Amino acid sequence: MKISMVALVWAAMASVAHAETAQCSVDGVGTFDCDLSRDGGGLTFALPDGKVFAFALTGADEGLGYLSAADAAPGSYPKELGKMTPATDAPGCWVGGKDGFAFCVRVAQ
Repeated sequence: MKISMVALVWAAMASVAHAETAQCSVDGVGTFDCDLSRDGGGLTFALPDGKVFAFALTGADEGLGYLSAADAAPGSYPKELGKMTPATDAPGCWVGGKDGFAFCVRVAQ
């Protein structure tokens, strides 16, 4: 299951998807404009330093986060950020990853 989830995440990051203008926020990075790609039960966006964050839903209220290096090559393994759940007090935000990783995404209207 772990290998297939990583393959799914990598495919989502590597595929060309429709990007939406959004505002993203990541703990330790801050808030920034981003191009959000959504595909089924997942999303991806680039951080200002070029790393790519990917999130894949695994259930109704939980998902897994992954972070790939800016120069990641096909076949490289992303860093697993752990299980995340929706923040109770902030719509569009997910929390609970390893090391307290949290992110928020707000799509531009």
